[in-house]
Amino acid sequence: MSSFWNIWIWVLTLGLLVVIFLLLRMCLKNFAGVEEGESMGHSFDGIEELNNPLPKWWSTFFLLTIIWAFGYIAFYGLGSWTGLLGWKSSNQGILNLAESKAKTLEYLDKDSGVLVQYDREVAAAEAKFGPIFEAYAARDIKDLATDDEALKVGQRLFIQNCAQCHGSDAHGTTGFPNLADKDWLYGGSPETIKETIMNGRKASGMMAWSSTLGGEQGVKEVAAYVISLSGRSVDPELAKAGKGKFAICAGCHGPNGQGSLAMGTPMGAPNLTDNIWLYGGSKRVIEESIRNGRAGIMPPWKDILGEEKVHLISAYVYSLSQD
Repeated sequence: MSSFWNIWIWVLTLGLLVVIFLLLRMCLKNFAGVEEGESMGHSFDGIEELNNPLPKWWSTFFLLTIIWAFGYIAFYGLGSWTGLLGWKSSNQGILNLAESKAKTLEYLDKDSGVLVQYDREVAAAEAKFGPIFEAYAARDIKDLATDDEALKVGQRLFIQNCAQCHGSDAHGTTGFPNLADKDWLYGGSPETIKETIMNGRKASGMMAWSSTLGGEQGVKEVAAYVISLSGRSVDPELAKAGKGKFAICAGCHGPNGQGSLAMGTPMGAPNLTDNIWLYGGSKRVIEESIRNGRAGIMPPWKDILGEEKVHLISAYVYSLSQD
């Protein structure tokens, strides 16, 4: 935190507490010019205003909350000061995962003099739930995929960590695969799913083919042929011309467009014959994919979640495609 914002927070917080105290003190004084309990000379609808002081219990508790606020600041800090307890809500200014883990280990040491609330809560959770995850990790993924309790845990982990891209129902969205069908880019075996989550996937990438195909006309021709592979109606002349040019695509998608998995090479090239599309199957989107290329990245989760949690998520994802 910069010096400016540190000073700003101190001035704003302490200034407000002082103003509240002075306001309370002012309200406890009698400025009305009449004795307490006497009439103020105002009445409305039979109700007369009296010069009554603030209730003693209310003003006392109000004062105690102000004292409590100063005590809280003293123990837990304010701005960049960590207080008498050395308390922090979380590690601040962390730039990468390795630095975060190093700071966590440092602050979990009770002799460090710093109390990081988040790290202590995570450590407590690991101590409590770690044995449960270890027991699940010792079981086969196919076995876990039939265990309702294990799948509930895996589903919660999935929603917390994977739903941002693949959706809470795992049905995916544009650019992020549907995990609940039987269509896989790299393979749907339990081992492959776990490998994908552990190490992530960085697609080899589909290059932009516009110039190689001779410009827009070539793009339209290949797009027409690709669309025809899934049984949809297209201009037969365009599709015929595109079929001849599809040979340059066959190296990844196969001669029949059934994808790299059908050729036994799990390189992420999708099946073009099943009418399942990662980026969309409209004529415009398919032409855009051919024209400009596509490349997707899934980050690795082994360092973030650990193998035991990944094992459970793998079982949950595997179970989705078995219904």
